[in-house]
Amino acid sequence: MKTVANKPTMDPGQSRFWRDDAVPFIEARGVEDGRKFCYARHSHETFSIGAITAGCSTYHNGDAQCRVAQGTVVLMNPGDVHACNPIADQPWSYRMLYVDTPWLAALQRTLSITSGPGFRPLATTHTTDPGLFAGLNGLYEILTDAQISSEQKHRASIEFFTRVLQSLSPAPVAEQASNHKLERAAAFIREHCTDTLKLDDICRAADLSPSYLIRAFKQHYGMTPHGYLINRRIQFARSQLRQGHLIADVALEAGFADQAHFQRAFKQYLAATPGHYRG
Repeated sequence: MKTVANKPTMDPGQSRFWRDDAVPFIEARGVEDGRKFCYARHSHETFSIGAITAGCSTYHNGDAQCRVAQGTVVLMNPGDVHACNPIADQPWSYRMLYVDTPWLAALQRTLSITSGPGFRPLATTHTTDPGLFAGLNGLYEILTDAQISSEQKHRASIEFFTRVLQSLSPAPVAEQASNHKLERAAAFIREHCTDTLKLDDICRAADLSPSYLIRAFKQHYGMTPHGYLINRRIQFARSQLRQGHLIADVALEAGFADQAHFQRAFKQYLAATPGHYRG
């Protein structure tokens, strides 16, 4: 069993990640001083939920923006384009949990929230519910405590996310008009994200002009095609680093020109270096 409870590679006490092979569906991160941690707009394949434990910050989710403060719980459905960043030089701290979507979808089915195979997104992007705030902090403490068994961590995770799913309403089913060419472009990027892709390659695959593709893709997906490509590469890199692969190897496998380029992009999208994340 491999457990990662990283010591910070930046300034002591600022950030750490936690993972445990015996509880593979969840990852945790704690940041004690968020002033140096800035994110580009990005998305995750996982469901993300976090607690602002001190101070305040600016929270973007989709087209919405608001200020969140201590006591707020923020939630990001898989694929939601988001960012949470410091306000000027005001100190703030937070804790995040990243949960595998298939695990959470299975819990929804167990609770009869949905009968389909996929995860049903939640409507809430942030809440000040004191019970959920306390519950998230409690689960974080359990997960990161080396004296608590993996079985107890698994059980505590089920209890907390049962409360989350039963407390917050699912989002209404979106009836957004399909744009098959944009969907084809996104699928092409996902399939070839580790290849050396040019804008012209994506345009040909989707049968779209460069100007239309850039404008319409950003409107539909919340990121430019290039941003979407880098985001997919970073998600791929995270999975490789969690498996213990060497950073230099991951940089090339993920499609980056060199390790320096990979380091910059990883820090921009995850506010951590690959070495700090890998542990």
